[in-house]
Amino acid sequence: MPIPDDVTGDEIDQDVRQELMSLPKGLAEDVARNLVMVANLIDEDPEKAYEYSRIALRLASRVAAVREAAGFAAYATQKYSEALAEFRAARRMTGGVELWPVMADCERGMGRPERAMAMAGEPEVQKLDKAGQVEMRLVAAGARRDMGQLDAAIVTLQSPELASTAVHPWTARLRYAYADALLAAGREGEAREWFAKALEADKDGATDASDRLAELDGVEFVDAIDESELVADNDDNDDHENGNDDEHKD
Repeated sequence: MPIPDDVTGDEIDQDVRQELMSLPKGLAEDVARNLVMVANLIDEDPEKAYEYSRIALRLASRVAAVREAAGFAAYATQKYSEALAEFRAARRMTGGVELWPVMADCERGMGRPERAMAMAGEPEVQKLDKAGQVEMRLVAAGARRDMGQLDAAIVTLQSPELASTAVHPWTARLRYAYADALLAAGREGEAREWFAKALEADKDGATDASDRLAELDGVEFVDAIDESELVADNDDNDDHENGNDDEHKD
């Protein structure tokens, strides 16, 4: 697949570059450039990112970073079984636990929330950093909701991290998930409060908390131009193009 000339492969993280040093130089560069394309496209065009990840995987399937990138690309395109297989392979290679929450979420995506819940109780969770533990809590709450256990999902999200006033990269998503669960339980007043708190923490627009707040407040967004006026303008334009203006009539 085509790769722009300005993508050199040097854009990848130092840790990944270190892993690629086990490959011949030319091959390492090819793999690195494909990994950069995966990273650049995974949010805006996940299907294309997935295609680049498959190329990298064919070139260097024994590199953990490549298996991880392939996993995230598959996950972004909802190929959960494939993503889980790649994450498991990467974990076997590294021995790390960082992928544990997303592996559990793959189980949810495959319609197996009970397995995700089982993973939430495994010793690996205690080895996660704070961000990873919050992510695992979000997955566990989602699994509870999948199983129709809404009250349990709300309780799962109640934690010191949720109560803290400090803002971290995961704060907005945690507050948003709590607000959404409250709303699903019919606790609209509390939900509004937590959507507002999510919006306060959401500096990067990671959630649609502002839209959810507007919905709760009964705010409707309408086009500035009235549709009937737009139709009339189009009719007038058609008349001009067809030479049908009154001033041109004999």
